[in-house]
Amino acid sequence: MGLATGIVLRGTGGFYDVRDDYGGMIRCRPRGRMRLDNLTILAGDRVAYTLLEQGLGVIEEILPRRSVLTRPSVANIDQLIVVSACARPNPQLTLIDRLMVLAESNGIEPMLCLNKIDLVTNDVAQNLATTYERAGYEVLKCSAKMGTGIDELRLALMGRVSSFAGPSGAGKSSLLNAIKPTLSLVTSAVSEKTGRGRQTTRQVELIELEHGSYVADTPGFSQLQLDGIDILDLGSYFPEIDRRSSDCRFSSCLHRSEPDCSILEAVEVGEIAQSRFDSYLLFLEELEQARIY
Repeated sequence: MGLATGIVLRGTGGFYDVRDDYGGMIRCRPRGRMRLDNLTILAGDRVAYTLLEQGLGVIEEILPRRSVLTRPSVANIDQLIVVSACARPNPQLTLIDRLMVLAESNGIEPMLCLNKIDLVTNDVAQNLATTYERAGYEVLKCSAKMGTGIDELRLALMGRVSSFAGPSGAGKSSLLNAIKPTLSLVTSAVSEKTGRGRQTTRQVELIELEHGSYVADTPGFSQLQLDGIDILDLGSYFPEIDRRSSDCRFSSCLHRSEPDCSILEAVEVGEIAQSRFDSYLLFLEELEQARIY
């Protein structure tokens, strides 16, 4: 019998639940040599396996990955849905920008989902959305509580493997429950004292939605350093900077104090949001410090 293929949904106690290409579920263990080679199987991995009796299988190999995120570890993500509450907790613009760059630098398409729009005025939500729409990102405005924007979010997930990312309390699990109420994911209230939510997701697993859609329910992103990015490449992960950088006098322009810098000019006239540029400068400094030390 030839090898079958499927996608890993979760791992538990040395076994992996694999959804095969025909909709069946197979519980697999890795071949012994994979353990000896220290090969780590991740949620989202496409694997080839040998089918045994009684719905069991043996994973023979991990197929080539399109992308990998670490901490949490998940493979083959098509898009990263960056979730931010409009209030309770307040938006953390630097965190949003960091997650956007993290996605872009890993070849993953980012999208911003603004949740809890029912807690703010339309102007507040729209002003925040405009900052990122002008940068070049797709932005969805949602309220998990009121059901606003949920159909649009469900459509954005259709047929793709996505991951949600954002601070605790932003409403990631609430959004997933709104998309598929039968999930009944645990949610937590935001602390009145700290204005933050408690982490409710404990391990990485792929949640099946419909029409070939999967969402990685993760315990939050604990590794947010922008490791491995070349200083000269950072600007390419900010779409609004990338579009204009060819107009700078110097091809190696870092957009800080160089003469005839098109980015500095764009910030001065408001074509690039000051908050976005501030994030760029912060990340640039972090990358320089990492290179020094």
